[in-house]
Amino acid sequence: MILDMRPVCTYTDFFVLCTGRNPRQTKSIYDEVAARLRAEEGASPRSVEGAAEGAWIVVDYLDTVLHVFTPDTRAFYRLEDLWGDVPQMELEAVAG
Repeated sequence: MILDMRPVCTYTDFFVLCTGRNPRQTKSIYDEVAARLRAEEGASPRSVEGAAEGAWIVVDYLDTVLHVFTPDTRAFYRLEDLWGDVPQMELEAVAG
């Protein structure tokens, strides 16, 4: 899911929220996103938090902040509900 944060936030434009089944999968999702952004866009994150634990990985690319959750962590923090007043776009899961 993509949350358009521009109407309510000055430090980023978008939150990208995704879920892995477990910490190992969240780390793999983060690794793949980081590798592709580096290879295709030359982009490196400003900061990364939570990669060691894997329950909630937050990757700050300045204009976009990637949040990769385990299911329980995503359900607990409910960022979609917290920011429910911003425009949202759901994306289909991609099997790779």
